[in-house]
Amino acid sequence: MPGEPRPAWNAFVEGDNLDVLATLAPESFDLAYLDPPYNTGNDFAYRDDFRGARGAGAEGRHAAWVAFIEPRLEAVRRVLAPTGAVAVSIDDHEVAHLRLAMDRVFGEQNLLAQVVVNLNPKGRQLGRGFATSHEYLLVYARDAERCVLDASSASTVVESDFPLLAEDGRRYRRLPLRNTNKRFNPMTAPTLHFELWGDPVSGRVALEPFPGAVAVVPVFGDGTPAVWRWSRPRVAERADDLECRLVRGARGERVDVYQRDWRHPVGGRRKKLRTIWLAEEIGSTDTAVAELKEILGHVFESPKPTGLLRRLLDTMPDDARVLDCFAGSGTTGHAVALANLADGGRRTCLSVNSAEPTRPGSNAARAGYACVADITRARLRAVAEQLGGGLEERES
Repeated sequence: MPGEPRPAWNAFVEGDNLDVLATLAPESFDLAYLDPPYNTGNDFAYRDDFRGARGAGAEGRHAAWVAFIEPRLEAVRRVLAPTGAVAVSIDDHEVAHLRLAMDRVFGEQNLLAQVVVNLNPKGRQLGRGFATSHEYLLVYARDAERCVLDASSASTVVESDFPLLAEDGRRYRRLPLRNTNKRFNPMTAPTLHFELWGDPVSGRVALEPFPGAVAVVPVFGDGTPAVWRWSRPRVAERADDLECRLVRGARGERVDVYQRDWRHPVGGRRKKLRTIWLAEEIGSTDTAVAELKEILGHVFESPKPTGLLRRLLDTMPDDARVLDCFAGSGTTGHAVALANLADGGRRTCLSVNSAEPTRPGSNAARAGYACVADITRARLRAVAEQLGGGLEERES
């Protein structure tokens, strides 16, 4: 209601995420992001080795990791809205086991994408084998039929996609008005097979004959009848967005009709996201370290770049309720604040992190951060101070 205070953009809870998730209301979040331990066998700011938890060897290590992550996935599913989605970062060590676990918890039919994320464009040069330059992002819907995630982004629309320039300075590209899918034809869509009139000299298109116009009917490349993508009423409404052209094809010259697809249509434009996200688009581990260093110093070895989270946030409504229950250095909360500043959105983020001790001798420990949660809290406080939006610190 008008006059009511808006919630803080960011909230933080210190505690074991499984315990904290149990206290949250069902269906109270629209997007969950998880960046769990990858089970690499390395220790950075926190333990990332499940070897000793259940048995010895690779099989026991994987089983221990799955026993750790699966209850947390189930808890996340409980707090996701029916229209919500979850994204989990992982690398080659556990991606196969994670996908099977997520299939069990969310359902194989709710997999939206397995994205390859190019966070290390130079590739890891240490060790044997290939120079790994990527990890993964597994994205699942709570219910794919109801999910509001829009797998597109305005930021991926580039000027080079629209190489033509209209007289008024607007950029556009030409798209065939003919439907190129052969499932749509005069038998399956009879109302979309009709005659248009066009002048390839002036480019004008109309539903009725006019001086200089020739009749144009939609056909496939082999000459069989096709249908238009637009109905008669839509052609009448947007005739100025159509263009008649003389084209040369395998069967010789023909007159055809094209849509002028504008770079900046009313309502804005978005482009479908590919399943490979490049560091030049979303940032890298190096840029993430630099982002964090600017706020707190070099206190976390492998943070995620805010650009990765900004891209995820861009697939959801601008008032999305976001959950990060492996908050690490606090990238998600930082990204929420940046997104809200950029577009005036009302996103909120609950970050959860444990009091896992930082490794003795690590940059974090030397900087005075006794546990990983101290890093998260410090970053979110700095974000609130520098970017606004506030920070609510809750008890677990």
